[in-house]
Amino acid sequence: MRRVTVNTEQVKGKWGQVKGEAKRRWGRLTDDDLTEAAGNYDKLVGKIQERYGESREAIKKWIDSLEV
Repeated sequence: MRRVTVNTEQVKGKWGQVKGEAKRRWGRLTDDDLTEAAGNYDKLVGKIQERYGESREAIKKWIDSLEV
């Protein structure tokens, strides 16, 4: 099975779902963090990195695991 990478357009299109999942998984993300990211894939990854110090690759893998 081929792995599909999530892109910014997919994140924007399913922002409500992504935002909720991110808040559950990464509980230290603030509402302001999520508002600032507002569907922008790279900003979301950056905010998670800021709060958790996770690698960009690990965060992207998590986002890719969401069915968006």
